[in-house]
Amino acid sequence: MNRRRIQNLHFETTIAPLVALAILAAAAACPAAAPTPAAVAGFSNYSHQVESRLTRQHSSPSGFLAASNPQARARLRNGELIIEQLPAPDVSGAILHHWRGTAFAPHAAADGFERLMRDFNSYPRIYSPQILSASTLSQSRDHYQVAMRIRQQHILTVVLDTVYDVYFLRLDPDHRSSVSRSTRISEIASPGTSTEPALPPAEDHGFLWQLNTYWSCEQRDGGLYLEIESVSLTRSIPTGLGWAVRPFLQSVPRDSLEFTLRSTLNALRHSERNLP
Repeated sequence: MNRRRIQNLHFETTIAPLVALAILAAAAACPAAAPTPAAVAGFSNYSHQVESRLTRQHSSPSGFLAASNPQARARLRNGELIIEQLPAPDVSGAILHHWRGTAFAPHAAADGFERLMRDFNSYPRIYSPQILSASTLSQSRDHYQVAMRIRQQHILTVVLDTVYDVYFLRLDPDHRSSVSRSTRISEIASPGTSTEPALPPAEDHGFLWQLNTYWSCEQRDGGLYLEIESVSLTRSIPTGLGWAVRPFLQSVPRDSLEFTLRSTLNALRHSERNLP
């Protein structure tokens, strides 16, 4: 290998990541302002398309999950997690992220999964350190309004106060689903202090403006297949910095979804071990 190639390789493996991190830190330190009406409309329209597709998908037990082919199910039963990014349209002034994760929980049951998902008071324990607190604001049968304080780790650590509308649905004893739609997301300034004011939209960093989460579960093959999809809206990438910032902004929703899926699997395993 010639000297120039060695120098280029040294830059790619040592200097370039540090430059990218520095640029991301500078971008993160700049407020992103509020999402534009066009961005909010784009998120709403796309979420409606996702929910329409899930409604069709859930209408038939044989196609309840996206990962329904035998090859995918075999991978899942062997302990593999299938994480994939789904194509989302471009929106003005923001980025739409759409991720799906699928897993298999041996010996778990649909009833146990639903109990776990409805127990919002346990979320800070199950999903620590991402969820700091959770409480049910109201409930009407299968519809909940839930408040959560969540932590997102970027170059900065961002704390958000969030409110969600959550709906639970049953197709039959072996098939369950839920829909969670954010109704308010506020970034908190100086978390842990006596005041903890919410930042005004013009000073928000824009790491999370909207978040919808969709769970689907199917009981079969001696366990529970779990599928989670997340659709989120975040700040756009500063002009000219896409090469450095885009991989980090894209990794955050992926990592968060994978963390949620693994934490749910761990909670289900724990609950199964403690059954009488």
